[in-house]
Amino acid sequence: MIVLWIVLGIIVLVGIGLVLSYNRFVSQRTLIKNAWSNVETELKRRYDLIPNLVETVKGYAAHEREVFEEVARTRSAAAATSGQSPAAQAAAEGPFVQALGRLFAVAENYPELKANQNFLALQQELANTEDRLQTARRFYNSNVRDYNRRVQSFPSSLMANSFHFEVAEFFEVEESIREAGAPQVNFTQPGPAVSFQGGGGAEPAVPPAAPGPPGGQTPPPPPPPAG
Repeated sequence: MIVLWIVLGIIVLVGIGLVLSYNRFVSQRTLIKNAWSNVETELKRRYDLIPNLVETVKGYAAHEREVFEEVARTRSAAAATSGQSPAAQAAAEGPFVQALGRLFAVAENYPELKANQNFLALQQELANTEDRLQTARRFYNSNVRDYNRRVQSFPSSLMANSFHFEVAEFFEVEESIREAGAPQVNFTQPGPAVSFQGGGGAEPAVPPAAPGPPGGQTPPPPPPPAG
């Protein structure tokens, strides 16, 4: 009789463990879906900002047609992937981010444009959107990493295989762009208007000073003009 109760107890404990594991998978999958929804919201907000930004720049640099066409093309391609997999959207994001960097590089050459209030407002909104997008992306990828670890680890992998909990996709742009980072826009301080900051946080290189005369000696003054 004692053995029977022990067996029943083990069965109950295993059953509770299976239920808890299944419910945790469901909760994690729901969290990933909600996190991805936040990423898509920020992507759409950025796509919506770009046409007004381009039109403002056109008012000062209408001859930069190639840049405008590239931004429009890559924006349309990226927006067309909405609703597709994170990997597909990430692949389209790379060319778009690069084109956006070229647009701000053009804007750097026009001081009057950099002082335009409408442009500054759009630039600030875009910078805020970039910050929210990076936060949403990190949150999404963190949840995907935790979920995938359970899908691939024993014994939770048994539950995942039995109920078709599959590995989720990360949202990552291609390696070269991820190392460069998202465009950081700033027209309020001297220096480049757009830069790409990587994850290493390294300071930009400072050009070396011009070499002085050998031995650290002070060069002689120029000779006086001939009288």
